[in-house]
Amino acid sequence: MGGSAFGQVYNNMSGEAPDLDDTGRLKAFYSVIQQLVAEDKLLAYHDRSDGGLFATLAEMAFAGRCGISADIDCLIDKFLPIHHPNFQGDPAEDLSDELYNNAAIKILFNEELGAVIQIRQKDRDYVNAAFKAANLINAVSWIGSPDFDNESISFFGYGYFLEQNRADLQRAWQETSHAIQRLRDNPACADSEFALIGDKDRSALFADVKFDVNEDIAAPFVNSGAKPKIAVLREQGVNGQIEMAAAFTRAGFDAYDVHMSDLMAGRVRLADFKMLAACGGFSYGDVLGAGEGWAKSILFHPALRDQFAAFFADPDTLTLGVCNGCQMVSNLAEIIPGTAGWPKFKRNLSEQFEARLSMVHVPKSASLILNEMQGSSLPVVVSHGEGRADFALHGGKISDGLGIALQYVDGQNQVTQTYPLNPNGSPQGIAGVTNADGRVTIMMPHPERVYRAAQMSWKPEDWTELSGWYRLFAGARKALG
Repeated sequence: MGGSAFGQVYNNMSGEAPDLDDTGRLKAFYSVIQQLVAEDKLLAYHDRSDGGLFATLAEMAFAGRCGISADIDCLIDKFLPIHHPNFQGDPAEDLSDELYNNAAIKILFNEELGAVIQIRQKDRDYVNAAFKAANLINAVSWIGSPDFDNESISFFGYGYFLEQNRADLQRAWQETSHAIQRLRDNPACADSEFALIGDKDRSALFADVKFDVNEDIAAPFVNSGAKPKIAVLREQGVNGQIEMAAAFTRAGFDAYDVHMSDLMAGRVRLADFKMLAACGGFSYGDVLGAGEGWAKSILFHPALRDQFAAFFADPDTLTLGVCNGCQMVSNLAEIIPGTAGWPKFKRNLSEQFEARLSMVHVPKSASLILNEMQGSSLPVVVSHGEGRADFALHGGKISDGLGIALQYVDGQNQVTQTYPLNPNGSPQGIAGVTNADGRVTIMMPHPERVYRAAQMSWKPEDWTELSGWYRLFAGARKALG
């Protein structure tokens, strides 16, 4: 317990610190865990470190927004004399509070190497056998299970128990961070996030898709052998081009890496492409207004301005702008037909960079690339510092004719202004817009980062190879025919 978080709380830094007595056992443990990961036997994993077992289980409950019931009898045995030959009593009756509490403290708050894993009940024998084969079965204890119908975190042992409400514990755990966040960020946003701790329904992730995720609507076009050329456009500092190219290539496009310097030098012409995808990821080092600066390098360059204007005017082309690319394309509205009422994208209301998995809804709109997803709601990655849709150029009013292509929603599938469910404070939860004929769609979220199921930190069980977001890229291929 020496040097542990528990010891620090009581201003007691004495005692022996955790160490590693046998590196071979650690190596064996690592190998077993990697085997279980490869075989899809683990549902969750958390190392036991700062705070010990209590903090480990509490943090797992916080992440899952659920209760946990843990029976620590088998662990307490190691610290009690109940198996001594001279001990004849009943542990539940004869253990003193002091003896039990000392043992419980050592079990719940020691920071020796270890981990908590969550598995399916049906895999218990298999997991036991894996640890036994590695000569680690004596290090394994089965201590409990999550409780999705109960909001309590409970520890039981020989008739003694500790029970705390999950939300109350999480508020205590997050209290210091909340206080710092109020000083550093927008205090209203900090308070909004803190208030959501006890409201797991509004902050829940879900997927309500109106199509078959496992159907590849781009397959007939891919099989035809025709590959429309797409310019994956980037500027200095942009880092999202690889994922963007991978997603469109999977959907049957012929992707080309096009840097702005290629267009300026005349090495590449937009007229040679059927689609343009402006990528996100820190153009110009993500200085404030970077997307607008990117747009001005086009608008103030006569040859480039004409080239982009001609591309946008061509009825046989498609354009997608994501994140920095969204901010950039929004600032090209004056040369894009059908963009009346389009917003600019300004600094997040939280005054901080937001990187989250957020829920969005795809409303009915003219967007051709989102046509196959209309009516669906699903989680997507957001990663931006300037994602708030701003309508100051239009007197702060949102035009009735604005083509809203994506909106942030809460766990009840309602359009939301609540932070961080709406990560940037956009009015009407606006996360993306499209032009009048649906050929140009811009959005702050990053669908290219989650087009594969394996890329998602949470997904429905039936999403195996592809996620729901692949339909956007396949929809673009279908729209081009």
